[in-house]
Amino acid sequence: MSKKDIDEVTGVETTGHEWDGIKELNNPLPRWWLWTMYLCIIWAIGYMIAYPSIPLINASTPGLLGQTSRGDVAIEIAAAKESQKVFRDQIAAKSLVDIRKDEKLFQFARSGGKAAFAVNCIQCHGSGAQGGAGYPNLNDDDWLWGGDLEAIYTTIQHGIRVEADDDTRTSDMPAFAGDEILEKEQIVQVAAFVGSLSKQEVDAEAAKKGAAVYEENCASCHGEKGKGNKEFGAPNLADAISLYGDKQADIIRQVSKPKHGEMPAWVSRLDDITIKQLAIYVHALGGGE
Repeated sequence: MSKKDIDEVTGVETTGHEWDGIKELNNPLPRWWLWTMYLCIIWAIGYMIAYPSIPLINASTPGLLGQTSRGDVAIEIAAAKESQKVFRDQIAAKSLVDIRKDEKLFQFARSGGKAAFAVNCIQCHGSGAQGGAGYPNLNDDDWLWGGDLEAIYTTIQHGIRVEADDDTRTSDMPAFAGDEILEKEQIVQVAAFVGSLSKQEVDAEAAKKGAAVYEENCASCHGEKGKGNKEFGAPNLADAISLYGDKQADIIRQVSKPKHGEMPAWVSRLDDITIKQLAIYVHALGGGE
């Protein structure tokens, strides 16, 4: 048996390790620390037996108690849906106008629509529905396809320019430069006239000539006074609200080679109750007709 190496200063046995004359003392761990570690090991084993813990190929061991956080959430969601059922059934059965007239049902629908908007719509329209370049502001009263409840409901259902949906909203403005319908000078002139409709400072002579170009090429959709046409989704050109910019360069660019936005058809992604709630919420933002 090898003789124990005892440190002369402390009287404690060493581990036998030595670095540059410095020896490592073999001090035992405190008892309280060891017992705490043992209790933690016992607790971990007990937890592993009681709750799901060991990963398997497609799941995990269920545990003797069979309780999971995901299961608790599922129960809570089911309970919430059950408590909402009476309102959801009414929304499913009633028209949008009738929902709007029922104050309690309206408040419920608006709250549900706000939640659905946060999940599905803010990516384009913004968290406050204020929109941005190419994405309409849903707070104002400028509506391409109409801002009453039914019009908003239909737009949400079938979207804008969705090829797979036969009832989608569709309007395609010609590329007056790309399709060689107008010459460059005529496009500059009609852009000046369009700018004058919203009281912009433009070249008066160009705008005067552009009026004739507008009447021949644009009035059939946008109207003689540029007030737009919701049947075609043609925007109002006289209200100083522009989806793609209102500067002369922006107007020239849009007339020459127009941008055409798209919106999903939510009828294939959301249930009808949620779409009704979204329509109620958007209409209640302040710009609904």
